[in-house]
Amino acid sequence: MTKTNLITGFLGSGKTTTILHLLANKPENEKWAVLVNEFGEIGIDGALLSDRGALLKEIPGGCMCCVNGLPMQVGLNTLLRQYKPDRLLIEPTGLGHPRQILEMLTAPVYEPWITLQASFCLLDPRQLADDKVRVNENFRDQLAAADIVIANKQDRSDALSQAALDTWWAEQGNGRLLVHCSQGAIDPTLLDTPRTRDTLPPASAAHHHHSAPASGLAALSLPEHQRWRRVLNQGQGYTACGWIFDADTVFDTTGILEWARLAPVDRVKGIFRIPEGLVRINRQGLDLHIETQPVAPPDSRVELITAQETDWNALQTSLLRLRLTAQA
Repeated sequence: MTKTNLITGFLGSGKTTTILHLLANKPENEKWAVLVNEFGEIGIDGALLSDRGALLKEIPGGCMCCVNGLPMQVGLNTLLRQYKPDRLLIEPTGLGHPRQILEMLTAPVYEPWITLQASFCLLDPRQLADDKVRVNENFRDQLAAADIVIANKQDRSDALSQAALDTWWAEQGNGRLLVHCSQGAIDPTLLDTPRTRDTLPPASAAHHHHSAPASGLAALSLPEHQRWRRVLNQGQGYTACGWIFDADTVFDTTGILEWARLAPVDRVKGIFRIPEGLVRINRQGLDLHIETQPVAPPDSRVELITAQETDWNALQTSLLRLRLTAQA
């Protein structure tokens, strides 16, 4: 049976960073798999999590629990029956609700296949001081459904966010485990914590967003001879706009970092080919994290998410100007 953990968290809370940390500390004798879902259709997390020692399945373009859970069932069944992992980590979109996923994982059909262990919810404590985030139904429901709450980004915490966390935990902790960390660096042994919340709180959020087709279990790729492509996705008051560029396109390093830093959006996540190799970009609000490596990725792709009206054409024009090669 496959030990399974659900790792939730609102946009920018650090889910992917936490999974990268866990994969880096995976026991060498175990096979791990990751089922990842993104709101946008480009498939950034797959690029970030690739080549990390685990099998990866992607469900981009919506919420994996929609369409009667069919996209998730297809991906989950493929992983369990073909790969037979020792452990499975499931990362839903930050705009998704965990209840339907947990109900599916506890259904009788999966009892012979998985052992569902503690579910985690990543939380940036500063989100508790942000009215727009705090009143979001999915944000509240993700926290309510978690067995363990991970107060991430402690290195960015301040007195206001710490006070908001203390107040929220006094009201909503309910005897659960609260873990503080930075950069998602949690103790991997927490994965073996048993479930404590057998009865899920009722879902308060209705799904009103685009969902991935049942066959959409891989990130977007480019048709032959197409240099780049843009894709939009909308739902739950947010819009995602993503671009993918072919392997011959190289971006100006300084320019692409400034573009990501100044883009008037809530969330930026991408991986780009640059003259030095690659740069990974992860921005939530004003927090910008970059990582460079000398080995170039197979393509460049970026996803922007925002709740505000945005001039995507203007952002696209400035992005295209940063290409050093493949100007067609």
